[in-house]
Amino acid sequence: MSRIAIPAVQNATGGTAEVYGRVRKIAGGSVPNLFAALGHLAPAILNAALDAEGALASSSLSKQDLETIKLLVSEQTGCDYCVAAHVMLGKMTGLSPEALKHIRAGQATGDVRRDALIRFVLTLQTTRGTIAESELAAIRAAGYSDTQLAEISLAIAMTIFTNTFNRINDTDVDFPPVK
Repeated sequence: MSRIAIPAVQNATGGTAEVYGRVRKIAGGSVPNLFAALGHLAPAILNAALDAEGALASSSLSKQDLETIKLLVSEQTGCDYCVAAHVMLGKMTGLSPEALKHIRAGQATGDVRRDALIRFVLTLQTTRGTIAESELAAIRAAGYSDTQLAEISLAIAMTIFTNTFNRINDTDVDFPPVK
């Protein structure tokens, strides 16, 4: 059970009700538990997060690239809520169950470009300081532009934000369970 008590979503008023309406448009009519908690506690923060996610959705990264990043970071962080969400969303983008398994393990998927992205994100997550020039050269050689490097950075940052909040709250997972 989540650690932070959240009133029923349908009873929300003011800024919380407004941001829940925005979430419903994005999420097909529902308000996932993460968004319910953030919207109740800090509607402005949820609005900012939704704006950032909107920027990512219209970025030059593919939906599969975004889900690769989000799933890998969530697995590295240990956020069961986000792992479940991004396995489901990854499937919806066309990532195979086998690819999702490899992404979660930080292993090669057989897709050269995706594998370069996995290596790059893992490097950013597991090292400190400025990354080696060879790492930058490798991700560029895989076809990622400098603009996409900024987009990758935002995807990582947003995922760490939601992972961190879920780890604090122990948010109830409302996505299909992941083994």
